[in-house]
Amino acid sequence: MAFELPPLRYAYGALEPEIDAQTVEIHYSKHHATYLKNLNTALEKAPQFFDMKLEDILSDLSKVPEEIRTAVRNNAGGVYNHNLYFANLTPDKGTKPSGNLAAQIDKAFGGFDNFKAEFEKAALGRFGSGYGFLSVNNPGRLLIHSTANQDCPLSEGNYPLLVVDVWEHAYYLHYQNRRAEYLTNIWNVIDWKEVEKRFDSYKNK
Repeated sequence: MAFELPPLRYAYGALEPEIDAQTVEIHYSKHHATYLKNLNTALEKAPQFFDMKLEDILSDLSKVPEEIRTAVRNNAGGVYNHNLYFANLTPDKGTKPSGNLAAQIDKAFGGFDNFKAEFEKAALGRFGSGYGFLSVNNPGRLLIHSTANQDCPLSEGNYPLLVVDVWEHAYYLHYQNRRAEYLTNIWNVIDWKEVEKRFDSYKNK
């Protein structure tokens, strides 16, 4: 069965003023949907991959036939990264990490404020299009990093917990060239319960 677009858990305007309704609508219904359409089209040449999870495909792209590997890498990455991005956002403003995740953030980065500063620096420093990520690396430690285009941490052996999209289509209508302001404001709509759920799920694997 072809991959499907996950339903958005909130209305297009629910994240305002941090992210405007028009941006969310275009980002979700156009950009995200296009990556999904292109992924399904590419996998028509190797339909056995429709029976796999995106995580498993992206974790070992060498299994994908070479003739469609680049298309799958770009579009599966685009779908997975966007799935996580929209799931990471919430209309419930001002949530913060708690529990095991909060303790690990404090341990790894010296506190939540230091974490945010390091994350913003990584995402702001991404030249061109890409993402800022909080991931868990192979030794099980938290890692702040950035990927280009639609590259996914899973393909690098890391498990993503939180992602912030820094492609211009994610913020340009409202913030124009002010990526730093977008990165500062997006903390207000991050769903830390969702991030912590992913962290606990990883730890319990």
